[in-house]
Amino acid sequence: MDMSWGCGWFVATLFVVLNMSFQLGGCVMVLARLRVTIACGILFGVVVLQTIAYSILWDFHFLLRNVSLIGALLLVLAESRVEGRSLFAGVPSLGENRPKTYLQLMGRILIILMFVTLLHFDLNPLQIVQNVVGSALMLLVSIGYKTKLSALILVLYLTCLNFYQNDWWNVPSHKPVRDFLKYDFFQTLSVIGGLLMVVSLGPGGVSMDEHKKRW
Repeated sequence: MDMSWGCGWFVATLFVVLNMSFQLGGCVMVLARLRVTIACGILFGVVVLQTIAYSILWDFHFLLRNVSLIGALLLVLAESRVEGRSLFAGVPSLGENRPKTYLQLMGRILIILMFVTLLHFDLNPLQIVQNVVGSALMLLVSIGYKTKLSALILVLYLTCLNFYQNDWWNVPSHKPVRDFLKYDFFQTLSVIGGLLMVVSLGPGGVSMDEHKKRW
């Protein structure tokens, strides 16, 4: 912060402390199922603030990863929404919970942007296979076709890739790259959590899987 913005040691330290406090507070609220909507708002604010403060707006790689985090937050928010009550007691409500449906749609589209950062355009046969398979799975999750299976495969793929590429524990503590790898590692874990919510919740009403049920 001090190096990027020249704001001084005190302001930079205050920002880091507040940032950490809001992150921990929001995470605890979500885990405790306490005011989840407010907690998601706090965490959303933290992601946006980090994007601006750390100049992530100008780094396409980090920007897409932060957008994926927002997608994961939307899925948490969708999961916390309760179906609207019926007008008559004991009678199930008709129709869908539209806000929840659209939150799921936006969440699953944003969260797969993480995988765009993993695409590498070279002539390595193995990389070509990874690009084709990864792109196909991203498309399936986006349109909501075979969503749970596709999301589960992406979870397994991203987990293996995360432990292989972001192995910060093998980097000496005095090297700056260790902090970047650690940041990527835990950020990727958050996206994996969001994909697991897709596996748990399903794609929502705006999806091919849902429309297949009505045919």
